[in-house]
Amino acid sequence: MTDIPAQPDQLASGPGPSELDLEQERTLSLPVLCVLAFVIGIVAALGAVVFRAMIALIHNAFFLGIFSWISDANHFDPVSPWGAFVILAPVVGGLVVIWLVQTFAPEAKGHGVPEVMYAVYHNKGDVRGIVAVVKSIASAISIGSGASVGREGPIIQIGASFGSTLARALRLPSWQKITLLSAGAGAGIAATFNTPLGGVMFAVELLLPEVSNRTFLPVVVATATATSIGRAVFGLDPAFFVPEAALPPSSPVDAIELTGFVLLGVCAGFASWAFIKVLAFCEDYFPKLPGNAYTQNVIGMLLIGLLAYGFYLATGHLHTAGVGYATIQSILDGTPSTVLLLAALCVGKLLATTISLGAGASGGVFSPSLFIGATLGAGLGTLGQIIFPNATFSVIEYAVVGMGALVGGATGASMTAIVMIFEMTRDYNVIVPLVLTVALAVGIRRALVTENIYTIKLRNRGRPIPTIRHTNMYLVQQARDLMSQNFIVLPIDTPVGEALKELSAKPGAHVVVADDGRIAGFVRFAAVPYAPADGTGQTLRDIARDDFVITPETGILNAIISRMSRRARTFAIVVKPAGAVPRPDDVVGVIDSPEIAAAVVRNHYA
Repeated sequence: MTDIPAQPDQLASGPGPSELDLEQERTLSLPVLCVLAFVIGIVAALGAVVFRAMIALIHNAFFLGIFSWISDANHFDPVSPWGAFVILAPVVGGLVVIWLVQTFAPEAKGHGVPEVMYAVYHNKGDVRGIVAVVKSIASAISIGSGASVGREGPIIQIGASFGSTLARALRLPSWQKITLLSAGAGAGIAATFNTPLGGVMFAVELLLPEVSNRTFLPVVVATATATSIGRAVFGLDPAFFVPEAALPPSSPVDAIELTGFVLLGVCAGFASWAFIKVLAFCEDYFPKLPGNAYTQNVIGMLLIGLLAYGFYLATGHLHTAGVGYATIQSILDGTPSTVLLLAALCVGKLLATTISLGAGASGGVFSPSLFIGATLGAGLGTLGQIIFPNATFSVIEYAVVGMGALVGGATGASMTAIVMIFEMTRDYNVIVPLVLTVALAVGIRRALVTENIYTIKLRNRGRPIPTIRHTNMYLVQQARDLMSQNFIVLPIDTPVGEALKELSAKPGAHVVVADDGRIAGFVRFAAVPYAPADGTGQTLRDIARDDFVITPETGILNAIISRMSRRARTFAIVVKPAGAVPRPDDVVGVIDSPEIAAAVVRNHYA
């Protein structure tokens, strides 16, 4: 649909032509936007490569006393030469992180995704460029020194920051800024986990307020580009190796095992609720402790060091330090563990992550969610084997399903969780129980707490975002379906007093102003200064406004509002099909703020 262009004289008192042209030049075509997304994908992938190398360098220095850019997070470290002094590693790293964040970019504190969501819904897609630099350094230090956080939150914020910075440099409108921001975020997560579909789903479910060709295609381009580069550097292997993934299913899921997956979904829902509530508590509690941010961080990081070293004394490994991928891989390799140990790891990681973030660490919650879910699922699978030795309980598959259930329950992004777990493990055997368990986990968590682990931080900050982000159906209505037909057309030289007399016969009517057979403007009598008929001689010419657009009655509201926004207009005059220049006799209705508001209310699905 193409709106009928306004006549040149109708733009006289609005923004000048040069300003309008400039605004139109800022909106890029879809092919150009995809080219920018391609560039963003390259930068996000390179950012993921550098970020992981920085983590390896810092981790090797803090725990092994060596200088190396290479570290395999999926395997346990050898014994640290520092002995019990590794307890202080998170403390030292945490102090550096607090200084970086407080000095250069407070937005880099925490797990990153809430700040990106805040930019989308409350800051017109603006994320400062310095955030990418500070976030990468601070998070690399946090993760490398042993804070219990993940690496996906930082790379999401890094990619989003570059996308937003590039869009601002090109002076793009807000929706294109948000599109490139989301493309950068999706590209970051796709590159770091080798999950192209997961990166797209993450952007769609958690970031994009609008899903259409103009927003979806740039995200796909960015994630595909980032994944290709990530695979060239990190290899083609999935994030985790699952020995059973290549094996065909020996039998359909039986009733006992299906009941076990249902129980896992319920437990994951409660665990997600606990994760969200404890994290919110820690983020509120630590800033209230005596002292300043540095002393508060020391207290928290000392607890993290002691907890990790406690697991080292009990098991020989610092399970709760860092991203925890080695523990997850160990479970997926089938390493035998007791139910008691798995339960301790589940609770320990939950506490370690919430304390780390509450005390000021910089990192994500996705990796800890994988850890908590894997230990929870493996624990239930082990328990099932003990109670039902003749059943087909697989600890590995329960661990994989538990990972997805915890991610979906905690983040609320159910499709992202399902797709990413499949891409990260390539275990097709778990798809059916995974869908069931994720759905139960999300449902249970939402029944206990509406907000997810990302949005609760914004809610507590007084900046909530919609808990249900659906297609705005009111935007597809045609002008004829929502326009007001209560209007009168009056000549531009009509005295105000006579106009008021005309309005007395049609209360609440809109006034369209005509000048020599042309549509000249409109009058809002409740919103403009005017004098009654007291001899002043004031006419509609003196009070009429021309900040309007003309649209055919078949025009859809989305296009009408977009055109009004682009041209800084506040009013739409609807005309029936006519010649090249619409006349006052062609007017069939008007669209003002009350009509738009009514359309929103009528078509809102709570």
